[in-house]
Amino acid sequence: MMVTQAHAQEADTHTEMATEHGEPVPGATGHEDPTVDTHATTEAHGDAGHSDVFPPFDPATFPSQLLWLAISFGALYLLMSKLALPRIGGILENRKLLIDTDLAAADADRQKTDAAIAAYEKALAEAKAKAQGIANQTREAIQADLSAKRSAAETDLSAKVSAAEARIAATKAQALTHVDEIAAETAQAVVSQLVGEVSPDSVRAAVAKVKG
Repeated sequence: MMVTQAHAQEADTHTEMATEHGEPVPGATGHEDPTVDTHATTEAHGDAGHSDVFPPFDPATFPSQLLWLAISFGALYLLMSKLALPRIGGILENRKLLIDTDLAAADADRQKTDAAIAAYEKALAEAKAKAQGIANQTREAIQADLSAKRSAAETDLSAKVSAAEARIAATKAQALTHVDEIAAETAQAVVSQLVGEVSPDSVRAAVAKVKG
């Protein structure tokens, strides 16, 4: 409305200036300028169509907004399905392949480790069994050697005891023989001191008789 008033004032000014200079005035002669009415009508329609509602919330713009929303969504969907999603899928596939490869390598290493542990335990058990066998054989050999040496020592000791007993018996017999002679000589000396000279044979017979 303010624009229309400004244009009307401007038109009055032009009319006054034309009257002063003797120029014809379109409104005064009955021939009005059609552009002036058209411009005023357009401005009046523009002022009438103007609304104070924020455009995105204006119900009159909902159809166009929905149309552009569908177009934008479709373009975004095509862009995602043709460019972004294949790249993301390829990245995820590569990542999955790397993870599967790492898991397979880890499983292979685990199997190797388990096999090494089993081989070590088997070798350790065999070594223990072998050491036990060697210990048993050594103990048996030592026991057999000790038994043989003990038997030999006992046999040698028995032989030495027998020989010693034989020597003792011989020495005893020999000593007894000398005892008889010593007893006969002693008896003869005692009898000779008591009764005078006595024959040795009679003294030996008397000693033998007493001994027997």
